[in-house]
Amino acid sequence: MGRENASISAAVLFMIDTPESSRRSPPDKAEAGLEEARLRQQAIGVKLRHMFDQVVNEPVPDEFLDILRRADDRSSGGDKT
Repeated sequence: MGRENASISAAVLFMIDTPESSRRSPPDKAEAGLEEARLRQQAIGVKLRHMFDQVVNEPVPDEFLDILRRADDRSSGGDKT
């Protein structure tokens, strides 16, 4: 019984002294594939946000602003065409 208790004590001390990240088993192929997919999705999301921000920050063309002004004038009853 003494050796068994010593082994259990050593295992408990190992668990206490070793950081959790070091205790994990190495990722298998499925986990590695999921991590790669997550990173790929994250990169796509970053690129899409960047593209969206560029479009949002583009100035509105003057012709489009004129069309909007005319539509606003018509809806408010002041037809200035």
